[in-house]
Amino acid sequence: MAGVALTEYPPAGFSFDLCSRNKLLEKNGMQLPKSVKTGTTIAGILYKDGVVLGADTRATEGTVVADKNCSKIHYIAPNIYCCGAGTAADTENVTELISSNLELHRLSTGRKSRVSTACRMLKQHLFQYQGDISAALVLGGVDTTGSYLYTVYPHGSTDKLPYVTMGSGSLAAMAVFESRYKPNMEVDEAKQLVRDAIVAGIFNDLGSGSNVDLCVITSRRTQHIRPYEIANEKGKRSQEYKYEKGTTAVLDTKVRKFVVTSETVSSSTEAMET
Repeated sequence: MAGVALTEYPPAGFSFDLCSRNKLLEKNGMQLPKSVKTGTTIAGILYKDGVVLGADTRATEGTVVADKNCSKIHYIAPNIYCCGAGTAADTENVTELISSNLELHRLSTGRKSRVSTACRMLKQHLFQYQGDISAALVLGGVDTTGSYLYTVYPHGSTDKLPYVTMGSGSLAAMAVFESRYKPNMEVDEAKQLVRDAIVAGIFNDLGSGSNVDLCVITSRRTQHIRPYEIANEKGKRSQEYKYEKGTTAVLDTKVRKFVVTSETVSSSTEAMET
């Protein structure tokens, strides 16, 4: 008689086995990997007709500027966009995942996506990973019920506020908002305020820099302006420096002869990765 194999399902809830394993490995002297994140200034405000989001464009790897024109304003839905701070790969993949899920939701229901739905999807996804996904987000959009602006933290907590900032340059940006923000601003005034907040982060935070990107969302249309302004424009040299041969004196010269015993020439070439 053939035996019946019973499938054992894992217990419900979160499993913290890997956390215990990591603590044991660290206790035994193993160095855990360190995360590399981007220094960023992202911000957003609510104005009279919708939402204005802003971000800088510098991506860093430690103390090295990896990308001078990194896009940090991500598409979620036609009426919803999201600014990302943290690890660039995490912010891009999380926003692409939620954007895909919302597209399926729109096809299934035949209705326009709501900002609260995107916020719920993001916070539940990030909470499952207990902060291991380094994605701090500013979510903004306009739906049938009004204009909304949220901050979503890597552990899954959220805030709903009229003006928000995140990233390493958030304190400088928030200082601009707290001194000049007022309800029911016009679109030009709102764009200028977000621009000034991002520029404050660019010039007061080493992790932020390069250009200013803006995204203006209303009930009628969405305008992604990239770049809105080049804040750190490279300066031009006032004159050229050319030195004639012999300007620097040669103090000593030594010539050594090398005997070549073998020589190998490879005919195959590889393309450079960019």
